[in-house]
Amino acid sequence: MFQVDFSKPCHIYFMGIGGISMSGLAEILLKEGFRISGSDMKESDITKMLEEKGALVKIGQVKENITDNIDAVVYTAAIREDNEEFCEVKKRNIPLLTRAQLLGQIMAFYKYSVAVAGTHGKTTTTSMMTSVLLKAEKDPTVSIGGMLDMIGGNIRVGSSDYFVTEACEYTNSFHSFNPYISIILNIDNDHLDFFKNLDNIIESFRVFATKTPKEGMIVINGDMDCLGRVTDGLLCRVVTFGESDKCDYIAKDISLNSLGKPEFTVVERGTELGKITLNVTGKHNAINSLSVIAAARELGIAFDDIKEGLLGCSSAKRRFEYKGTTDKGAIVVDDYAHHPTEIAATLKVANEIKKGELWVAFQPHTYTRTYSLLPEFAEALSSADHVLLADIYAAREKDDGKVSSKDIADLLNKKGTDAVYLGDFLSIEKYFEKNSKENDVLITMGAGNIDSVGVSLLKK
Repeated sequence: MFQVDFSKPCHIYFMGIGGISMSGLAEILLKEGFRISGSDMKESDITKMLEEKGALVKIGQVKENITDNIDAVVYTAAIREDNEEFCEVKKRNIPLLTRAQLLGQIMAFYKYSVAVAGTHGKTTTTSMMTSVLLKAEKDPTVSIGGMLDMIGGNIRVGSSDYFVTEACEYTNSFHSFNPYISIILNIDNDHLDFFKNLDNIIESFRVFATKTPKEGMIVINGDMDCLGRVTDGLLCRVVTFGESDKCDYIAKDISLNSLGKPEFTVVERGTELGKITLNVTGKHNAINSLSVIAAARELGIAFDDIKEGLLGCSSAKRRFEYKGTTDKGAIVVDDYAHHPTEIAATLKVANEIKKGELWVAFQPHTYTRTYSLLPEFAEALSSADHVLLADIYAAREKDDGKVSSKDIADLLNKKGTDAVYLGDFLSIEKYFEKNSKENDVLITMGAGNIDSVGVSLLKK
């Protein structure tokens, strides 16, 4: 496998350079003196930013983009083997790296690398870890799967030994990582198009856990039923967090304010450290923040810096993000939730703080996930007063006709929840405009482009 050497910058080409993660890695290498070029299917603010920083970006993926002066090519799972560029790279025998392999190699250059894994909550937890490291003046390098105001985007290049990143389990990507501290927030049924079942997902997290060196540490949710299957026999230290007394770090007396933001007391191995207030919403984030506290304590960061860093961290974009109020006085919030567990957590917060009725405009993400978890989606969404269903966002998949958003609407109506399958975004906007009232809350929800509904409503 091609090895990236920071002491010998070379020419690396990114296929799909405009993606949120790929662009971040390209930016890290640009700032380390590498020659960066790449391609994407369309121009965007991200591709323009990379060009301003010195990258050469081609719009369109054709074989002519691949030249012999390229030392290595990085690609994502979205690139198919019949892609013109991919075929040309293979023909010229240019070394190939997956996005995860490159990220793992970059990670190896940092003494204190923190990888945040879990089926849910990675981006918000990585944001909290970033905020704590910044408050403690550790000058970290950060790669995150969302846009974060405190670092002005999805990437930050520091000049220290600290590195923090999300660790995605899809296609076993995180098996290429080299973390000093590994955080595992939760393990749940997801990405079943790849994993097929929960046992395979648990095994994947087990393999990820073995990547942590003997001198490193696993910080893991101690309340998971599969805890032992992941941690038994590991050579590194294992630290647990959660709600039960058996955990090393516990959140005691959790309460939510009128905006759904938690306050709690941190208990470390039986000793109260003090109170923590978060600027992100939901009880689940109180639990997840314990992983940040545990990791920060391991890194020798003072509790006051941890406390202030957590308070200073607001959510990344599309995480219960307030967007505005419509002319009728309805509040519009946007959230990235696209799995039943995430949906349930988001709606729990919304129901605790709403004054009017709760509306959800939901765009399911991928046919496989929707089909595999159809009853779970209906159960999670049933806590809303009204659900407006958009067509499924296909992402990497094709419609095989086995499932549609109407199936969710039908299940919700059987449960007694008002649900309407509308399909397109314009119909959703018109329906909400006609039927909403002052103080109602609309959450545009999903991992696709459903957020554009809220943007359009607020322009009117």
